[in-house]
Amino acid sequence: METNAASPAPSSGLVERVKGILLQPSKEWDRIDTEYTSTARLYKNYVMPLAAIPVLAGLIGSLVFGHSLFGISYRPSFGTAVGAAVVQYVLTLASVFVIALVIDGLAPVFHASRNRAQALKVAAYSATAAWVAGIFEIIPAISLLSILGFYSLYLLYLGLPKLMKAPQDKALSYTAVVIVASIAVLILTGALASSVTGLFGSGGGVLSSSSDEISGSMNVPGVGAVDLDKLNAAARQMEDAARDMENGTGKQPIDPGKLAAFLPSRLTGLERTGVESSAGGVGDIGGSQASATYGSGDMTASLEVTDLAAMGGFAAMGSALNIQSSHETDTGYERVSTADGRMVTEKWDKASRSGSYNVIVGNRFVVEAEGQGVDMDDLKAAVASVNLRDLEKLAGR
Repeated sequence: METNAASPAPSSGLVERVKGILLQPSKEWDRIDTEYTSTARLYKNYVMPLAAIPVLAGLIGSLVFGHSLFGISYRPSFGTAVGAAVVQYVLTLASVFVIALVIDGLAPVFHASRNRAQALKVAAYSATAAWVAGIFEIIPAISLLSILGFYSLYLLYLGLPKLMKAPQDKALSYTAVVIVASIAVLILTGALASSVTGLFGSGGGVLSSSSDEISGSMNVPGVGAVDLDKLNAAARQMEDAARDMENGTGKQPIDPGKLAAFLPSRLTGLERTGVESSAGGVGDIGGSQASATYGSGDMTASLEVTDLAAMGGFAAMGSALNIQSSHETDTGYERVSTADGRMVTEKWDKASRSGSYNVIVGNRFVVEAEGQGVDMDDLKAAVASVNLRDLEKLAGR
């Protein structure tokens, strides 16, 4: 995972950051761009307190005022309301991470730089307006004011190209695709939370109703037609994954030691010089990773296998968007394609003989090779040296 070689974590507090991102977003994004903050710190000091605003406001509103529809009023029991609020909160925290994965995964398509730490900052800070506007959920009569949260779309448009280093002419297209994917994620979190209350019948979430199925296609500038039927199928997979996480039956991350066993001792003529493995996560949402380095001097390479575990069900969104992209220059190229049913991203620079090649396996694992002083064929061979079929079998566990 890439990290920012930038300044330390911000010294400003939560209130100052919120004021800055809402009132002076361009300047605040500049400050955010140069900051380094860990995932745990960002969640603890920013995401968790702000994400609680609409959840608590909705909880209080439902308990005090209840719900009204077509002249019929309904006030849930305390246990039902609290249970739904807890589920909504957990899924909101998960959605931030998922949207960050989408932002990072789509970066090469729009000539941006992949950087998961930066992507997480974009996902977290751009949601500020939506979370703050959620306070209006507390009183039904003014709950419509929560639409002010759409200001978050503008924050996303400003911050996405800046932090992900995307050219300005690609910013709108990049933002549009991220919004499409984010809407699907947010629909699922709302549907799953509401299913707990039982207000929408025994059918489960919103997406289980045929009237809420999405179909057809949508043209996204700079990308082309997005098949909404595939997007809907991916949404159902994501709903299943979210439900499994709620029930505590989601896939557990593979032991990182087992992932390390997939890494060969020799890679395209380069001896292995080190192996690292780790596991962790936020709350009950975790993953594991193993990586190895090869060679020395002017010829080096790395090979990494990452298990998204319970979050793997959300990886279907990438293939659902069915994005095919190719951008070539005199010095190299960037491509996104599908090979053997797997989403593939590759980037190559001829001048420095450096690049990367990664494959998503079984909508759960990410296998990525990076190298300096090697050829793209070497990077492809590095990924192929990992037994992808065995990984796919593990993905089904």
